[in-house]
Amino acid sequence: MKTGYKMTIKAAYLGYVVQAIVNNFVPLLFVQMQSEFGIPLGKITLLITFNFGIQLLIDMFSAPFIDRIGYRASMIISNASVIAGLLLLTVLPGIFVDPFFGILVPVCIYAIGGGLQEVLVSPIVEACPTDNKEAQMSLLHSAYCWGHMAVVLFSTLFFHFSGISNWRYMAVLWCIIPAVDLILFTRVPIAVLQPDTEEGAGLGALMTQGVFWLMFIMMICAGASEQAVSQWSSAFAEIGLGVSKTLGDLLGPMFFALCMAVSRTIYGLKGDRIDLDFFMKLSTWLCVLSYLVIVLVQIPVIALLGCGLAGFSVGIFWPGTFSTASARIKGRGTLTFALLALAGDLGCSGGPTLAGAIAGASDDNMRVGIGIAMIFPVIMALCLGVNAYKRDTGTIHGDA
Repeated sequence: MKTGYKMTIKAAYLGYVVQAIVNNFVPLLFVQMQSEFGIPLGKITLLITFNFGIQLLIDMFSAPFIDRIGYRASMIISNASVIAGLLLLTVLPGIFVDPFFGILVPVCIYAIGGGLQEVLVSPIVEACPTDNKEAQMSLLHSAYCWGHMAVVLFSTLFFHFSGISNWRYMAVLWCIIPAVDLILFTRVPIAVLQPDTEEGAGLGALMTQGVFWLMFIMMICAGASEQAVSQWSSAFAEIGLGVSKTLGDLLGPMFFALCMAVSRTIYGLKGDRIDLDFFMKLSTWLCVLSYLVIVLVQIPVIALLGCGLAGFSVGIFWPGTFSTASARIKGRGTLTFALLALAGDLGCSGGPTLAGAIAGASDDNMRVGIGIAMIFPVIMALCLGVNAYKRDTGTIHGDA
């Protein structure tokens, strides 16, 4: 592989760190924003809905726009949007009559950048001339986990030593990452992911392929399996271990993200020696086991370890499904990756929603909610079985 394309892949890794900033920095400020601007906490949490809602819209509608202007221009726009959103976040809340809208506008702007990053980085890496794309894809997605941990850790340390009232300085400092990524994408070579058939990768062509819908379901299960536990991990640490909210965030979500990052990094570094199908099938049953530990074991420390096992087991689901889809879907292109990202985001939203609804109907019993969410890794295992059967019988493309 040419040296230039190695830099392209590193720039793509950095792109997922940018998305980690988009998704995880502002939630650390919710309590501060509540006290500083007098905004009800319930209203502030709507920022999460707007953030991921806009990213879902980007997943749905950005592919034709990206194909028209190209990957390079799209990545530059993405990083510029994130920089603009973070900088405006430090100014607009004090200018708007209603500070909530002064926060909402920047969130919507940087969410556009986060959504574009999610759609773009996978096809950019897929198009690079690498030999082991499955391993590269896993290593790529590990960058988001490491980025997530970095955002929580460095922001928490900054707030501890400088005071959370100085959060605007931290927002400006986080602009450095997308600024570096923007500069890199003005210089690195970028290969374009070309459809592998004359029919191209149009929406109609994808909709008629059963294997596309199989991968779509797998992506929903990947997102749901991940977030159904991740969203509860802080509560397990805080309530079960009796620690503070800050320490709960460090022990819960950061521990989950660490285990997921380790899983993706292991496959990324050793993927040429590990069969992807075997690793994904093993991970589905490890995921079921982790859910059982969380649901059945009453010892808080063991339940927290179950959360970590869940993080490790779901690590390969998202990048592994992307790699499998790239190998099996006929005419795959930018639109394919955009729709799969959409499916993953739907799972990320639907998994915690289902678990929360069931828990609420069971007297706020989180274990019952997570127990019901066990259906997602089970469905993932069934889909992997169907995929393996069709592959072994020679159905590489077309109906699943």
